[in-house]
Amino acid sequence: MQKKTVFITGVTGSMGGAGLEELLRRRERFDLVTLVRPSNTNREKMKALEQEPGLRIVWGDLTRYEDVLECITGADFVLHAAAMISPAADHDPQAARAVNVGSMENIIRAIKAQSDPDSIKLLTVGSVAMTGDRLAPLHVGRTGDPLKPSVYDAYACTKIDAERLVAESGLKYWASCRQTFIAVPDTLALMDPIMYHQPLHTCIELCTAHDSGLLMANACEDDVPEAFWRSFYNIGGGPAARIVFVDMM
Repeated sequence: MQKKTVFITGVTGSMGGAGLEELLRRRERFDLVTLVRPSNTNREKMKALEQEPGLRIVWGDLTRYEDVLECITGADFVLHAAAMISPAADHDPQAARAVNVGSMENIIRAIKAQSDPDSIKLLTVGSVAMTGDRLAPLHVGRTGDPLKPSVYDAYACTKIDAERLVAESGLKYWASCRQTFIAVPDTLALMDPIMYHQPLHTCIELCTAHDSGLLMANACEDDVPEAFWRSFYNIGGGPAARIVFVDMM
C-alpha cells in the first residue's frame, strides 16, 4: 500500500501537537510534513522529533507562500491547526490577521497550484467563538447559527474570515472544524484578564487535546465518507464536558 503524505501545521500547540502524536502512531500509512517557525522555543520543542522516522520538519513561516508551497507540494492531506489565538490575538489584531487569514490564503493558493488540486483534502480548524457567547436559552450551539463574535474578539473575527476563504475557495475537499476550549492540565497557566471578557453564565463544552488530535488523524483515513467533506463542524467533548463558566471559575 502506498503511503499518503500529510502536511500538518501547529504542531507546537495543543491540537496540532496531539494530531502529530497520533499520526506518528500510524507512520506505516502516512509520511508527515510540518512547517515550524524557527524561534528558540520552537526549536527546543521540536528537538526530540528532528530524527523521527517519517517526519520532515520544514523551518519557515505560514505567512510566506514559498514555505507553504514547499510543504503542500506532494501532500495528500492538509491539516491546518496553526493559529494566533487569544489573548495574544487581542493584544495584536494585525498580527492575528496576518497569521490566521494570511496562512489560509497561502494554503488555498498552494493547493490550487498543484497538478491535481481536487485530490488534496483540507481540514482546517475554526473556533466556536465565531458564534459568540452561549447564554441560555440559546446555549446549544449549531454550525448554522449566525456568526456574531463578541466585540473586539480579534481571534474569532479572523477565524470567520479564514473559514469564508475556505468555503468560497472552490476546492473539492475541505472541512472546517470549529474548536472549543481545550482543557489543558495547568489551567492556572492561562491566567489573563481575557477570562473576564465573557458572561459568567456562558455555557461551555470543553474537549481534550487528545480527542481533537484523534479527529485530525482520523480525517486522513480511507474510511472517511464522502459526505464528511465540504461542511462545518463543532468540536466538543460531549455532555460530561459541559460546564457553566462561573462554576469553572
